[in-house]
Amino acid sequence: MSGVSGQVSPLFVGRAAELTFLLDALARVRSRAATTVFIGGEAGVGKSRLIREFAERAGEARVLVGGCLELGTDGLPFAPFTAVLRRLARDLGHDGVAALLPGGRTRGLARLLPEFGEPDDEGPEARARLFEQVLGLIERLAEQGPTVLVIEDAHWADRSTRDLLSFLTRYQRADTRVLTLVTYRSDELHRTHPLRPLLAELTRIDWVTRLELRRLTRREVVQQAASILTREPTALDVDVIYARSEGNPLFVEALLSGGEDGPMPESLRDLLLAGVERLPEETQELLRVASAGGARIEHSLLAAVAGLDDGALSSALRPAVAGNVLLVDGEGYAFRHALIREAVHDDLLPGERARLHTRFAKALEHDPALLPGTRGAIELAYHWYAAHDAPCALNAAWRAAAAARKSAAFDEQLRMLTRVLELWDTVPGAAERVGHDYIDVLRQTTTVAHLAGEFERSISLAKAALREIDPATDPLRAAKLLRQRGLTRYDLGRAGHIDDLREAAGLVPADPPSSLRAQILETLSRMLHDPGTWAEKERLAEEAIHVAQQVGDARTEANALITLTWTQCQYSQMEVQVAAFARAREIAERAGTYNALMRAAISESDALEGAGWHEQAAKVARRGIADAEAYGLARTSGAFLAINLAEPLMSLGRWDEALEVIERGVEVVPPPPYRASLQGFAAEIMMARGDVERAEALFHATAKVIAMGTYRDQAILPHLRREIELLIARGRDGEASELVAQTLREQDLAASPRYAWPVLITCLRAAGPLLGELRALAGRLEVQGALQEAHSLTFAAEAARICGHSDRPAWDKAVDAWAALRQPYAEARCLFGAAQAALAAGERDEAAGRLSRSAHLAARLGAVPLGAEIDSFARRARVQVGAPEATVPAPSASEEAGLGLTAREREVLRLVATGGSNREIAGELFISAKTVSVHVSNILAKLGVSSRGEAAATAHRLHLFDA
Repeated sequence: MSGVSGQVSPLFVGRAAELTFLLDALARVRSRAATTVFIGGEAGVGKSRLIREFAERAGEARVLVGGCLELGTDGLPFAPFTAVLRRLARDLGHDGVAALLPGGRTRGLARLLPEFGEPDDEGPEARARLFEQVLGLIERLAEQGPTVLVIEDAHWADRSTRDLLSFLTRYQRADTRVLTLVTYRSDELHRTHPLRPLLAELTRIDWVTRLELRRLTRREVVQQAASILTREPTALDVDVIYARSEGNPLFVEALLSGGEDGPMPESLRDLLLAGVERLPEETQELLRVASAGGARIEHSLLAAVAGLDDGALSSALRPAVAGNVLLVDGEGYAFRHALIREAVHDDLLPGERARLHTRFAKALEHDPALLPGTRGAIELAYHWYAAHDAPCALNAAWRAAAAARKSAAFDEQLRMLTRVLELWDTVPGAAERVGHDYIDVLRQTTTVAHLAGEFERSISLAKAALREIDPATDPLRAAKLLRQRGLTRYDLGRAGHIDDLREAAGLVPADPPSSLRAQILETLSRMLHDPGTWAEKERLAEEAIHVAQQVGDARTEANALITLTWTQCQYSQMEVQVAAFARAREIAERAGTYNALMRAAISESDALEGAGWHEQAAKVARRGIADAEAYGLARTSGAFLAINLAEPLMSLGRWDEALEVIERGVEVVPPPPYRASLQGFAAEIMMARGDVERAEALFHATAKVIAMGTYRDQAILPHLRREIELLIARGRDGEASELVAQTLREQDLAASPRYAWPVLITCLRAAGPLLGELRALAGRLEVQGALQEAHSLTFAAEAARICGHSDRPAWDKAVDAWAALRQPYAEARCLFGAAQAALAAGERDEAAGRLSRSAHLAARLGAVPLGAEIDSFARRARVQVGAPEATVPAPSASEEAGLGLTAREREVLRLVATGGSNREIAGELFISAKTVSVHVSNILAKLGVSSRGEAAATAHRLHLFDA
């Protein structure tokens, strides 16, 4: 066909609707609505062209592009994110990237780019920190302006890349100005392709959509062909082109590239190779070399493998770039389309492939700087394996496994270790080559399979390794394997984990002391939950601390001390526990073990709340959330600590604050159990405020999660209590009574007094003939600490009332107990009971005082149903309800100054006065930046000022925060 103007169509054909779809998505993102679009289509249908056209129209939005790289049949770990980070480092510099991270800590990013130094830690939490750091980096960029993250060729994504992509999609804030575009070949997604379940899962999220690119119509093929040719194609041209290409734009371009006199290719491979075969022979040879290096290859690496200097290489490659076979991609080259590379590589003879891979491997071994870091190590392992050199492939796979661990790419590490095991019997002296025997490699692979989430495989590997060991002659390695299998069985919810750990402990001698023994004892102690094992749990934790101190294992010592403190926790002796938690935190900080620091914050805040030390519990939880943010664990440990912050805020009657924390906690999309706990708290507040519809919806959301797992009393008992309360609120008293009976039959309430007491009090409201059984159970239930004492007093007063023996002094004791704990809702309910008892005894003035105080507290909390009960009772009893001065709390400094600020607004103003931005304030209070903005607006209005600076000046002038 004469008159070919160029191989690539200058006209963007047939994608107007799809381009509009992406531009609309970007418009939503500009309006603070995070959006993710998965763009599918067969190879050559124009996904990359659509992305390029969109990027040209993205305006001021920052566009970051990274592609998944194929290496043989596998992808390179984190390849697209490494490319994105490299681009950012080039655009912003090291300091610019550091400024976007909490505390300027960039060493976690060294897992992706070696330029950022050495990674600061290893282990399971390292991967979580990396994921959160990448998400935090993107979110901070989005605060500066709309950001588009493009991940191309996700069908090649390795497991680590898919996991990080999933994390970013799930955990991003809904108001983040981030548009994520992910392309993939839909024709590659066979039934067992790992991207299929990820797509199905992620597209259930509200802000995730899919866009499928179709082939071009006949009319569109005519338009494309006319833009490539210098003349209008004839009807015969169109018939041939459309029939052969079937509307695939890449095939249309390839068909037109041959010119009028060129032969019509017989196959797709020939079609794609036609453009290559017209290039000079030296250029074709370089393309064959490049095809063995993957879809993208650095200039310096290609020069080293080809044995050419820069000038000669550039000269030989220029025709390929001019002919649109290769594209310049940063400091390297990429085939214009992966199908072209595949066709070139498939055209190599087997011997040629092996020789080329050997040349690549030798070049990388000679000069590791050609591809530094994890990518270089994994590519070296790939090339030696593809070269069929078993000894070199084994060595390289072993080194690549170590590099993958440093990058927290556990799946890639598992693949490399599996290759070592596969090659083991074919390489003489394999143990000498890697410095470990076969059992050691099996043991390491067992551990890595656990880290990679391959639990069943980890257990199988452990069994295989244990069959190779005689515990009598090799007890320490047997103990390590048993400990690992115990950990995996525990995470899998599989029976036998305690047996494994006990057996492991029995294999490690107490003398000499060892870190291994300390670790096994600490793990076993932490996993014993049955009340019957409490003494053993305490003894094991004490021994673990002693052994860890002897061998200088601070990480194990800190974790064991946390377990021991929790085990020995007496709610009536919290001063001792607080001191012990402080010691554990100090040890953990000294050891730099973030996991222990988070455990300490979670355990201490929970213990303080159980003791009724609500203010202190909230303070510890806030400190833990701040630490989680600083360590890059805001969406994991931080989300869990949101539960431990919301609960004391609820207890203190700071319900609006609690709801803000819950909203923020749910916004960061924590794992389902965390989310269910937060929604459960929200349901309680909605119930107390009379919004039964919303409370019921939240309850059913948590019920789905509870039904899918096995949970302990701290989750099950509050859930049962909420269900009984909802049934009563709906007037379904019979069902409520049946549920009370079922609870008494199936739950061992005596085992968990902290969570049982609130359940018993709720059960009284639907007790019926079970009242005697409830009172007997309450008589056996332990009472420890002020909070359980307040519950016990409330139960006694309420049970007496139901029996017709209403006792005002009993109610007053309960009122005093709740007032001392500063729990206004429970205090208000007991005041109402005391008022009813006083009226029954003819003490009208006493009744009026208590009703007034109860009504005041209910109004302050927004507890509409309780307020309505009080009002109805007062009208029936003809008791005047007022707000006597004696019952109103003393005004705060801001109220005295006539400012009218709420407690939350005072907190926000305090942080504004210290110069905190909305984002910084949101992080400290664990609420959204949008909520902070609303509070700041309210503060400015109440203070009568127009700026944050004036608000801060007013706060300083009035000495609001001098204390």
